[in-house]
Amino acid sequence: MRTLSLDCGKCKKQLYLPIQEPSLHAHCPHCETDIRVEAFPALLQAEAPAQRGETLLVEDESSCFYHPSKKAVVACEECGRFLCSLCEIEFDGRRLCSTCIEKAATKGKLERLQNERIRYDDIALLLAVLPLFFFWISFITAPAALFVAIRYWKTPMSLVYRNRWRLVTALIIAGLELAGWGILGVRLLRRLL
Repeated sequence: MRTLSLDCGKCKKQLYLPIQEPSLHAHCPHCETDIRVEAFPALLQAEAPAQRGETLLVEDESSCFYHPSKKAVVACEECGRFLCSLCEIEFDGRRLCSTCIEKAATKGKLERLQNERIRYDDIALLLAVLPLFFFWISFITAPAALFVAIRYWKTPMSLVYRNRWRLVTALIIAGLELAGWGILGVRLLRRLL
């Protein structure tokens, strides 16, 4: 049995009403206001994963907001638009339309949706390669490149697949730079002694 969540029009308290038929008549338990709900028939059907949108068979059934010739199977939980099986996006346990996901992403309301990521492998490689042009700054950037490469080794690289060759290259170059500083320091100590 499906349960519909809605706010009372008078007292604004949230109600949970069981839906067994497309037409429902109930009373608000808080303020005793009459509530009448008309649901589209697809809401009462069992949920089944569909691959293609179904064409409309009966004029009484609702159509998809984005595909008027396709039968609606679910309503967006954010805006209430009717969606066909092609447009329905299940995200974080909710069924949403693409417009609501896009709006929530721009406002930062969907915490689990990542549309950008810091690429630490590029930062580590830049810190390792930059001193090749200005060697004197490698005293600072080589340890920083090692730190970034080791610290963020297991962090996901990108939203798309990237391998770790940049981190490995940064580790090798930064290690060689530090070895160069070590050799230079030993030679200077030998000259002084």
